Amino acid sequence: MPSIANYKGIIPAISCPFTRDHKIDEPALRKLASWLAGHDGVVAVMTNGHTGEVFALTPAERAEVTRIVADELKGRLPVISSIVCEGLADAADHARAAKEAGAVALDVMPPHHWLRFGFTPGHALQYFEAIHKAAPELDLVCHVYPAWTRASYSSKLLAELARLPYVQAFKVGQRDMNKYARDIQAIREANASKAILTCHDEYLLASMVQGVDGALVGFATFIPQLIIDLWNAVKAGDLKRAIEVQAIITPLKDAVYGGGEPTGEAHARMKGGMYLAGVLDDATVRPPTEAPNAEEVEALRAAVKRAGLLKR
Repeated sequence: MPSIANYKGIIPAISCPFTRDHKIDEPALRKLASWLAGHDGVVAVMTNGHTGEVFALTPAERAEVTRIVADELKGRLPVISSIVCEGLADAADHARAAKEAGAVALDVMPPHHWLRFGFTPGHALQYFEAIHKAAPELDLVCHVYPAWTRASYSSKLLAELARLPYVQAFKVGQRDMNKYARDIQAIREANASKAILTCHDEYLLASMVQGVDGALVGFATFIPQLIIDLWNAVKAGDLKRAIEVQAIITPLKDAVYGGGEPTGEAHARMKGGMYLAGVLDDATVRPPTEAPNAEEVEALRAAVKRAGLLKR
Protein backbone atom coordinates (compact mmCIF):
# COMPACT_ATOMS: atom_id res chain seq x y z
CA MET A 1 0.00 0.00 0.00
CA PRO A 2 1.49 3.41 -0.93
CA SER A 3 2.59 5.53 1.99
CA ILE A 4 0.94 8.86 2.72
CA ALA A 5 4.45 10.30 2.50
CA ASN A 6 4.11 9.85 -1.25
CA TYR A 7 1.16 12.23 -1.23
CA LYS A 8 3.40 15.28 -0.86
CA GLY A 9 2.94 16.98 -4.20
CA ILE A 10 -0.08 17.62 -6.41
CA ILE A 11 -3.26 15.58 -5.92
CA PRO A 12 -6.14 16.29 -8.30
CA ALA A 13 -9.66 15.94 -6.95
CA ILE A 14 -10.96 14.27 -10.08
CA SER A 15 -14.02 15.44 -11.98
CA CYS A 16 -16.68 12.81 -12.73
CA PRO A 17 -17.67 12.66 -16.41
CA PHE A 18 -21.30 11.88 -17.17
CA THR A 19 -23.07 10.68 -20.27
CA ARG A 20 -25.81 12.82 -21.78
CA ASP A 21 -28.39 10.87 -19.76
CA HIS A 22 -26.44 11.61 -16.54
CA LYS A 23 -24.91 8.19 -15.96
CA ILE A 24 -21.28 7.80 -14.86
CA ASP A 25 -19.21 7.67 -18.06
CA GLU A 26 -16.74 4.90 -17.18
CA PRO A 27 -14.58 5.12 -20.34
CA ALA A 28 -14.26 8.90 -19.94
CA LEU A 29 -13.48 8.57 -16.22
CA ARG A 30 -10.78 6.00 -16.94
CA LYS A 31 -9.31 8.19 -19.66
CA LEU A 32 -9.25 11.23 -17.35
CA ALA A 33 -7.66 9.28 -14.48
CA SER A 34 -4.98 7.87 -16.77
CA TRP A 35 -4.27 11.30 -18.25
CA LEU A 36 -3.82 12.79 -14.79
CA ALA A 37 -1.51 9.95 -13.77
CA GLY A 38 0.68 10.69 -16.79
CA HIS A 39 1.82 13.99 -15.28
CA ASP A 40 5.11 13.89 -13.37
CA GLY A 41 4.29 15.57 -10.07
CA VAL A 42 0.80 14.11 -9.61
CA VAL A 43 1.29 11.80 -6.63
CA ALA A 44 -2.28 10.55 -6.02
CA VAL A 45 -5.84 11.12 -7.22
CA MET A 46 -8.84 11.85 -5.00
CA THR A 47 -12.34 10.69 -5.92
CA ASN A 48 -15.70 11.97 -4.66
CA GLY A 49 -14.65 15.51 -3.84
CA HIS A 50 -16.84 18.52 -4.48
CA THR A 51 -15.27 18.77 -7.95
CA GLY A 52 -16.49 15.23 -8.59
CA GLU A 53 -20.08 16.37 -7.94
CA VAL A 54 -20.20 14.07 -4.92
CA PHE A 55 -23.53 15.42 -3.70
CA ALA A 56 -25.15 14.29 -6.95
CA LEU A 57 -23.89 10.71 -6.49
CA THR A 58 -25.56 7.94 -4.54
CA PRO A 59 -23.45 5.97 -2.04
CA ALA A 60 -23.23 3.08 -4.51
CA GLU A 61 -22.11 5.47 -7.27
CA ARG A 62 -19.45 6.97 -5.03
CA ALA A 63 -17.99 3.51 -4.47
CA GLU A 64 -18.24 2.83 -8.21
CA VAL A 65 -16.29 6.01 -9.08
CA THR A 66 -13.55 4.96 -6.66
CA ARG A 67 -13.53 1.41 -8.04
CA ILE A 68 -13.13 2.66 -11.62
CA VAL A 69 -10.33 5.10 -10.81
CA ALA A 70 -8.50 2.68 -8.49
CA ASP A 71 -8.69 -0.07 -11.10
CA GLU A 72 -7.43 2.25 -13.84
CA LEU A 73 -4.53 3.50 -11.71
CA LYS A 74 -3.63 0.16 -10.13
CA GLY A 75 0.14 -0.07 -9.77
CA ARG A 76 0.52 3.58 -10.84
CA LEU A 77 -0.96 5.91 -8.24
CA PRO A 78 -2.80 5.64 -4.92
CA VAL A 79 -6.44 6.72 -4.76
CA ILE A 80 -8.04 8.67 -1.91
CA SER A 81 -11.84 8.59 -1.60
CA SER A 82 -13.81 11.28 0.23
CA ILE A 83 -16.26 10.42 2.99
CA VAL A 84 -19.29 12.71 2.84
CA CYS A 85 -21.84 11.53 5.40
CA GLU A 86 -24.00 12.69 8.28
CA GLY A 87 -23.62 10.03 10.97
CA LEU A 88 -21.16 7.55 12.46
CA ALA A 89 -22.79 4.39 11.08
CA ASP A 90 -23.21 5.95 7.63
CA ALA A 91 -19.56 7.07 7.60
CA ALA A 92 -18.40 3.62 8.62
CA ASP A 93 -20.39 2.08 5.75
CA HIS A 94 -18.86 4.51 3.28
CA ALA A 95 -15.37 3.83 4.62
CA ARG A 96 -15.77 0.07 4.17
CA ALA A 97 -17.17 0.57 0.67
CA ALA A 98 -14.28 2.85 -0.32
CA LYS A 99 -11.76 0.35 1.00
CA GLU A 100 -13.40 -2.49 -0.95
CA ALA A 101 -13.37 -0.28 -4.04
CA GLY A 102 -9.60 0.15 -3.81
CA ALA A 103 -8.99 3.40 -1.92
CA VAL A 104 -5.81 3.52 0.17
CA ALA A 105 -6.83 6.62 2.14
CA LEU A 106 -10.01 8.48 3.04
CA ASP A 107 -10.59 12.22 2.91
CA VAL A 108 -12.89 13.02 5.82
CA MET A 109 -15.22 15.95 5.15
CA PRO A 110 -17.17 17.39 8.10
CA PRO A 111 -20.77 16.16 8.27
CA HIS A 112 -22.87 18.82 6.64
CA HIS A 113 -25.30 19.18 9.50
CA TRP A 114 -22.34 20.72 11.35
CA LEU A 115 -22.59 23.63 8.91
CA ARG A 116 -26.02 24.39 10.36
CA PHE A 117 -25.76 23.33 13.98
CA GLY A 118 -22.04 23.39 14.73
CA PHE A 119 -20.20 20.63 16.60
CA THR A 120 -17.97 19.95 19.58
CA PRO A 121 -14.37 18.68 19.44
CA GLY A 122 -15.71 15.42 20.82
CA HIS A 123 -18.05 15.06 17.85
CA ALA A 124 -15.12 15.39 15.44
CA LEU A 125 -12.89 12.98 17.33
CA GLN A 126 -15.67 10.38 17.48
CA TYR A 127 -16.32 10.81 13.77
CA PHE A 128 -12.69 10.19 12.84
CA GLU A 129 -12.49 7.26 15.25
CA ALA A 130 -15.59 5.61 13.75
CA ILE A 131 -14.17 5.88 10.25
CA HIS A 132 -10.79 4.55 11.38
CA LYS A 133 -12.39 1.55 13.11
CA ALA A 134 -14.36 0.72 9.98
CA ALA A 135 -11.24 0.73 7.77
CA PRO A 136 -8.22 0.55 10.09
CA GLU A 137 -5.73 -0.14 7.30
CA LEU A 138 -6.48 3.18 5.59
CA ASP A 139 -4.92 6.53 6.48
CA LEU A 140 -7.25 9.46 6.98
CA VAL A 141 -6.97 12.93 5.46
CA CYS A 142 -8.60 15.73 7.46
CA HIS A 143 -10.58 18.02 5.16
CA VAL A 144 -10.56 21.51 6.70
CA TYR A 145 -13.53 23.72 5.82
CA PRO A 146 -13.49 27.55 5.54
CA ALA A 147 -13.10 29.56 8.74
CA TRP A 148 -16.43 31.33 8.19
CA THR A 149 -18.40 28.05 8.41
CA ARG A 150 -19.71 26.43 11.60
CA ALA A 151 -17.84 23.29 10.52
CA SER A 152 -14.46 25.02 10.89
CA TYR A 153 -11.91 23.27 13.09
CA SER A 154 -10.01 25.24 15.73
CA SER A 155 -6.20 25.21 15.71
CA LYS A 156 -6.34 23.24 18.98
CA LEU A 157 -8.57 20.57 17.45
CA LEU A 158 -6.35 20.32 14.38
CA ALA A 159 -3.39 19.73 16.68
CA GLU A 160 -5.35 16.95 18.43
CA LEU A 161 -6.15 15.37 15.09
CA ALA A 162 -2.50 15.63 14.02
CA ARG A 163 -1.52 13.57 17.06
CA LEU A 164 -3.77 10.70 15.98
CA PRO A 165 -1.58 8.06 14.31
CA TYR A 166 -4.13 7.30 11.61
CA VAL A 167 -4.63 10.93 10.52
CA GLN A 168 -1.75 11.44 8.12
CA ALA A 169 -2.60 14.51 6.07
CA PHE A 170 -4.61 17.73 6.11
CA LYS A 171 -6.47 19.23 3.14
CA VAL A 172 -6.59 22.84 4.31
CA GLY A 173 -9.01 25.41 2.88
CA GLN A 174 -9.60 28.01 5.59
CA ARG A 175 -10.06 30.92 3.15
CA ASP A 176 -8.65 33.10 5.97
CA MET A 177 -4.91 33.58 5.68
CA ASN A 178 -4.41 34.45 9.35
CA LYS A 179 -6.13 31.27 10.50
CA TYR A 180 -4.42 29.31 7.73
CA ALA A 181 -1.00 30.31 9.07
CA ARG A 182 -1.97 29.57 12.68
CA ASP A 183 -3.41 26.20 11.76
CA ILE A 184 -0.31 25.19 9.80
CA GLN A 185 1.83 26.10 12.81
CA ALA A 186 -0.43 24.13 15.17
CA ILE A 187 -0.28 21.01 13.00
CA ARG A 188 3.50 21.27 12.58
CA GLU A 189 4.04 21.68 16.30
CA ALA A 190 1.77 18.71 17.08
CA ASN A 191 3.40 16.38 14.54
CA ALA A 192 5.71 17.73 11.86
CA SER A 193 5.51 14.49 9.86
CA LYS A 194 1.91 15.06 8.79
CA ALA A 195 1.36 16.28 5.22
CA ILE A 196 -0.33 19.66 4.79
CA LEU A 197 -1.93 20.30 1.39
CA THR A 198 -3.56 23.54 0.31
CA CYS A 199 -7.00 23.28 -1.27
CA HIS A 200 -7.25 27.00 -2.06
CA ASP A 201 -7.91 26.54 -5.78
CA GLU A 202 -8.65 30.23 -6.25
CA TYR A 203 -5.37 31.54 -4.80
CA LEU A 204 -2.78 28.85 -5.25
CA LEU A 205 0.45 30.81 -5.15
CA ALA A 206 -0.43 32.77 -2.01
CA SER A 207 -1.33 29.55 -0.18
CA MET A 208 1.59 27.48 -1.50
CA VAL A 209 4.26 29.79 -0.08
CA GLN A 210 3.11 29.19 3.50
CA GLY A 211 5.31 26.14 4.01
CA VAL A 212 2.89 23.41 2.90
CA ASP A 213 3.64 20.07 1.22
CA GLY A 214 1.61 20.44 -1.95
CA ALA A 215 -1.96 20.92 -3.13
CA LEU A 216 -5.07 18.76 -3.15
CA VAL A 217 -7.34 20.71 -5.47
CA GLY A 218 -10.11 20.18 -7.98
CA PHE A 219 -8.46 22.73 -10.26
CA ALA A 220 -5.70 20.16 -10.90
CA THR A 221 -8.17 17.90 -12.75
CA PHE A 222 -8.28 20.70 -15.36
CA ILE A 223 -4.77 22.18 -15.46
CA PRO A 224 -2.46 19.69 -13.71
CA GLN A 225 0.70 20.72 -15.52
CA LEU A 226 0.34 24.43 -14.74
CA ILE A 227 -0.24 23.64 -11.06
CA ILE A 228 2.74 21.25 -11.05
CA ASP A 229 4.86 23.99 -12.66
CA LEU A 230 3.73 26.46 -10.02
CA TRP A 231 4.49 24.05 -7.19
CA ASN A 232 7.92 23.22 -8.62
CA ALA A 233 8.76 26.93 -8.82
CA VAL A 234 7.64 27.46 -5.21
CA LYS A 235 9.70 24.47 -4.02
CA ALA A 236 12.74 25.84 -5.87
CA GLY A 237 12.29 29.28 -4.31
CA ASP A 238 11.93 30.77 -7.80
CA LEU A 239 9.41 33.52 -7.09
CA LYS A 240 9.83 35.09 -10.52
CA ARG A 241 8.91 31.86 -12.26
CA ALA A 242 6.06 31.22 -9.81
CA ILE A 243 4.58 34.64 -10.56
CA GLU A 244 4.83 33.95 -14.30
CA VAL A 245 2.97 30.65 -13.96
CA GLN A 246 0.34 32.16 -11.67
CA ALA A 247 -0.23 34.87 -14.30
CA ILE A 248 -1.25 32.11 -16.73
CA ILE A 249 -3.44 30.41 -14.13
CA THR A 250 -5.23 33.57 -12.96
CA PRO A 251 -7.45 34.14 -16.05
CA LEU A 252 -8.45 30.46 -15.93
CA LYS A 253 -9.17 30.81 -12.22
CA ASP A 254 -11.29 33.89 -12.85
CA ALA A 255 -13.25 32.15 -15.61
CA VAL A 256 -13.93 29.10 -13.42
CA TYR A 257 -14.35 30.57 -9.93
CA GLY A 258 -15.15 34.21 -10.62
CA GLY A 259 -14.48 36.30 -7.52
CA GLY A 260 -15.62 33.64 -5.06
CA GLU A 261 -14.99 30.19 -3.69
CA PRO A 262 -15.66 26.89 -5.50
CA THR A 263 -19.35 26.11 -6.08
CA GLY A 264 -21.31 23.56 -8.06
CA GLU A 265 -21.62 26.00 -10.94
CA ALA A 266 -17.86 26.66 -10.77
CA HIS A 267 -17.29 22.92 -11.19
CA ALA A 268 -19.63 23.03 -14.18
CA ARG A 269 -17.58 25.87 -15.64
CA MET A 270 -14.45 23.81 -15.00
CA LYS A 271 -15.94 20.95 -17.00
CA GLY A 272 -16.64 23.45 -19.75
CA GLY A 273 -13.01 24.51 -19.70
CA MET A 274 -11.88 20.89 -19.75
CA TYR A 275 -14.05 20.32 -22.82
CA LEU A 276 -12.55 23.34 -24.60
CA ALA A 277 -9.03 22.11 -23.70
CA GLY A 278 -9.79 18.63 -25.03
CA VAL A 279 -9.50 16.99 -21.60
CA LEU A 280 -13.14 15.88 -21.67
CA ASP A 281 -15.30 15.07 -24.69
CA ASP A 282 -18.52 15.98 -22.87
CA ALA A 283 -19.09 18.67 -20.25
CA THR A 284 -22.41 17.29 -18.93
CA VAL A 285 -23.15 17.96 -15.26
CA ARG A 286 -25.88 16.42 -13.14
CA PRO A 287 -28.90 18.51 -12.23
CA PRO A 288 -29.58 20.64 -10.33
CA THR A 289 -26.09 21.97 -11.11
CA GLU A 290 -26.39 24.29 -14.10
CA ALA A 291 -24.14 24.32 -17.14
CA PRO A 292 -22.35 27.60 -17.94
CA ASN A 293 -24.24 30.11 -20.04
CA ALA A 294 -22.98 31.49 -23.35
CA GLU A 295 -21.19 34.44 -21.73
CA GLU A 296 -19.40 32.15 -19.29
CA VAL A 297 -18.38 29.79 -22.08
CA GLU A 298 -16.84 32.66 -24.03
CA ALA A 299 -14.90 33.78 -20.94
CA LEU A 300 -13.65 30.21 -20.55
CA ARG A 301 -12.72 30.04 -24.20
CA ALA A 302 -10.71 33.26 -23.97
CA ALA A 303 -8.87 32.10 -20.84
CA VAL A 304 -8.14 28.64 -22.24
CA LYS A 305 -6.89 30.17 -25.51
CA ARG A 306 -4.70 32.66 -23.62
CA ALA A 307 -3.14 29.75 -21.73
CA GLY A 308 -2.37 28.00 -25.03
CA LEU A 309 -4.67 25.08 -24.21
CA LEU A 310 -7.58 25.62 -26.62
CA LYS A 311 -8.46 22.51 -28.65
CA ARG A 312 -12.10 23.22 -29.50
